[in-house]
Amino acid sequence: MTATALHRTLTVPGATLHYQLAGSGPVLLLAQSGEGDADRTVDLVPHLADSFTVVTYDRRGLSRSTLDDPARPVTMADHADDVARLLAEVARITGSDGTAGRAVMVGFSMGAAIGLQVVVRHPGVLGTLIAHEPVMPNLLPPADRTEHVTELLAIREAHATGGAAAAFPAIARHLGIDPRHDDTEEGLTPQPLTPRRLANFDFFIGTEFAAVTTDGLAPAELAAAAGSSGTRILPATGRTTRPTVHTYRCALALAELLGTEPVTFPGGHNGNTAFPRATARTLKAVLGR
Repeated sequence: MTATALHRTLTVPGATLHYQLAGSGPVLLLAQSGEGDADRTVDLVPHLADSFTVVTYDRRGLSRSTLDDPARPVTMADHADDVARLLAEVARITGSDGTAGRAVMVGFSMGAAIGLQVVVRHPGVLGTLIAHEPVMPNLLPPADRTEHVTELLAIREAHATGGAAAAFPAIARHLGIDPRHDDTEEGLTPQPLTPRRLANFDFFIGTEFAAVTTDGLAPAELAAAAGSSGTRILPATGRTTRPTVHTYRCALALAELLGTEPVTFPGGHNGNTAFPRATARTLKAVLGR
């Protein structure tokens, strides 16, 4: 199964975003985490493009999304504003009502945290947000929050002193990932550690970790926005993610905050890339409810 993607760019304050469109139907934005750019979901998009206009993009600073001033810090607010502007542009291109209204956003890890920021900063932009294991320490009780931030800072320190080779094992432990033994679907597109992906990892750990660990979005603020924005927020966890993983606990905390039950998705923290076919089936089932 293939889906031909249309590649475009959008100029936003402080950056130029690269994004891709595939399929037709209601707008569905996939927001990755880590070094994930628009190509990271190459195996997932074709299984959604028969039902949705699927939008993927490079976050500012990653791959083809360039920064006007690379020395300027990137914030979670920047990312949320980028999403709102991107969805407004997609609405214009696809000939909808001229607004970004009622798009679906599926965010994974940092992408989920960005989606929660969109709900607060841009009420009404999203009709539904699926927040899969958001990396958002503020959702946790104080002791767990401190532990989560401490782990993230330790990964950043490992990267600063030993580069990617030192950071990768720390990230895998933090997220409960075992690349040697974790299962995947067959026939996945190879994702080698190219120089571009390594550069993205450097940016993610060196720059975006600061955006996450200094983010001031409070649970009360999020709960109030969720209640007034009309956005349906669906917390989600990976079926095989270890319950001790902080992002898993963030999803549970989000569900408790909103008075709902988390949706279970295939695989672990990176289940959307390890099990794209099963993830697409789950997404369609959840969004069809």
